[in-house]
Amino acid sequence: MRSSAYTPQHEWSFSAIGTEWWVGIYERVSSTELERLHELVDARIDAFDRTYSRFRADSLITRISKQAGTYELPPDSERLFGFYRQLYDATDGLVTPLIGQVLADAGYDAHYSLTPGVLKQPPKWDDVLTVRGRVLTAAQPILLDVGAAGKGYLVDLVGELLLGEGISKICVDAGGDLRASKLDEPLRIGLENPHNTDEVIGIALVQDGALCGSAGSRRAWGEFHHIINPQTLAPAKEIQAVWTAAATGLEADGLATALFFAPPERLQRHFHFAYCMIGDDNTLQRSADFQAELFTEG
Repeated sequence: MRSSAYTPQHEWSFSAIGTEWWVGIYERVSSTELERLHELVDARIDAFDRTYSRFRADSLITRISKQAGTYELPPDSERLFGFYRQLYDATDGLVTPLIGQVLADAGYDAHYSLTPGVLKQPPKWDDVLTVRGRVLTAAQPILLDVGAAGKGYLVDLVGELLLGEGISKICVDAGGDLRASKLDEPLRIGLENPHNTDEVIGIALVQDGALCGSAGSRRAWGEFHHIINPQTLAPAKEIQAVWTAAATGLEADGLATALFFAPPERLQRHFHFAYCMIGDDNTLQRSADFQAELFTEG
């Protein structure tokens, strides 16, 4: 939920990669330029999806899932896989791009069957996967999933595209994962109550940077939700919801997932971010630098 007296000069909404998007531009552009920007954004999202989606038959990720070998990745892969390796090491392998087959076997597959089967622990990164620069080598067919940080990263990439086109004041929001750049005033962002999506537990302020959230109540089916512990093969239950603020959507999105598996004090030794989280006992915890008005504390 975005709420602010500071409104964009131009805005548009659309559906892509299974979620709702909103883009706001806080300066005047011509109608012709705006139409061109729409096309550029659509093309950028599609290019990302054709590489990293495990739900598309024509994606690079699907090719890797069917055949071992060496693959050339696009330029944006270096930041993505570099950050994933940092998360993997910081969480002792609990945040891993090798979780794809586990999610598919749990029912979150390309057909959205939502019918769990037999789950097996994913392999260790160094046993099956090597990424050097833009070259990925898979020692066996592996179903990768970059969902823990991918949506936030795509928000970055869309924002960077607009900034590169000379638009300096923007906000890009993909299903609640957003990044703002150089706004004159902060946006007020509602923090959704994981027990009631019509309510918020507080209001966060975002003016220049990223805010991402994750909750087990989203993308849930049967006994599962989309955040599964690769060691126990059970959904993470110690945390109900997390919000993270960081410089980029890549960091904020990935760390929102990592906080389901590692305490904030440990992650803050490796990354700079602010956070707010609700535990399984409904206690609320946040860092002193998380800019928000919360309606309940403790």
